[in-house]
Amino acid sequence: MDLTFSPADEAFRNDVRTFFAGEYPRDILAKVSNGQTLGRADLDASQRALNAKGWLAPNWPAEFGGAGWSANQRFIFDEELERVGAPSVVPMGLLYVAPIIFTFGTDEQKARWLPDILSAKTFWGQGYSEPSAGSDLASLQMRAERVGDEYVCNGVKTWTSQGQYADWIFCLVRTSTEPKKQDGITFLCLDMKTPGITVRPIITIDGGHHLNEITFDNAQTSVDNRIGEEGRGWFYARYLLTHERTSYAHVAGKKKQLEEIKTLVSELPWGAVGADQMAFQRKIADTEIRLAALEMTTLRALAPLSAGQAPGDESSILKIIATEMAQEITELGIELAGLFAAPLPAGRETADWREGLESHPAFAVPATAAYFFTRAQSIYGGSNEIQRNIIFRTLSG
Repeated sequence: MDLTFSPADEAFRNDVRTFFAGEYPRDILAKVSNGQTLGRADLDASQRALNAKGWLAPNWPAEFGGAGWSANQRFIFDEELERVGAPSVVPMGLLYVAPIIFTFGTDEQKARWLPDILSAKTFWGQGYSEPSAGSDLASLQMRAERVGDEYVCNGVKTWTSQGQYADWIFCLVRTSTEPKKQDGITFLCLDMKTPGITVRPIITIDGGHHLNEITFDNAQTSVDNRIGEEGRGWFYARYLLTHERTSYAHVAGKKKQLEEIKTLVSELPWGAVGADQMAFQRKIADTEIRLAALEMTTLRALAPLSAGQAPGDESSILKIIATEMAQEITELGIELAGLFAAPLPAGRETADWREGLESHPAFAVPATAAYFFTRAQSIYGGSNEIQRNIIFRTLSG
């Protein structure tokens, strides 16, 4: 494929850059710049601004409100969004369940769910992992028993990202016991207001509330909320995960992080860099080379989308490289912070969260939180060990 950007692509880049400079909510950019944690209201406002421009769902077909962008345009948009510091779209609805709905859902499901996802009216959670079924997702045990026109659901889902905000959740549930554990799994959606659903927060090592454990105790949902055929959930999940794994690259965000680190290296007289600045600069150079390779890999992985095709198993390569690079960059940040990397405040939701930390460099606490948060990246979305197994099976035929 041609990896250069055409004049039309660069004109599109200018349009996107102009939008973020003048039309995008300034208060959200200010919060991100201050290191604050964004809440649901911020995330919804960001997505409404993008939707008003027609830019919220580039991976959707045009008939459902998609932008109809090429792979290059998608890449450029993500690049400009991350360059300015705007938050990425919340993926559970837009990037994960929506492709399942418009590909395998009924006309009624498309009409009921897709417009509310696009308008940021509904927030979705993803119910995949369980306490004993993470990387080995096919071992999931949450049961859904068919009773007339309802499914009665019992079980536990864990590591549910942003589940505290969810209006709906899509789950993989076991509807029958089959010899092959990938069989007998169904793709089911539940309203989070349903009696019997309980959300318990999980506070992670970075001090944030990103994750949740969700319990289903005789929670009922209509058969109309099943996507596709009963027992075909594993097939739909594999389709979804190829979309999920191409969303991890964040090349422009990584470039921005590296540029900030290089600036700090030239300004800070203390910490690990002061001890061996040349060694640290060599690490930066090596990371930049690997990031350039990731950029090319991302463009290749996105190419099928321009032809209306789903990404293939090469998305596993992208997931491995992108998540390992995210960890590598945050390791540079915490090394740069040195002794100032230690404290983590209870929360960063308000503008005055830095009170009491005036003696610490502004970047140090966010760098520490980012370091701890990215430890999970090589685990979620299918661990990198699992991705290597997928690559091996693909290569071995």
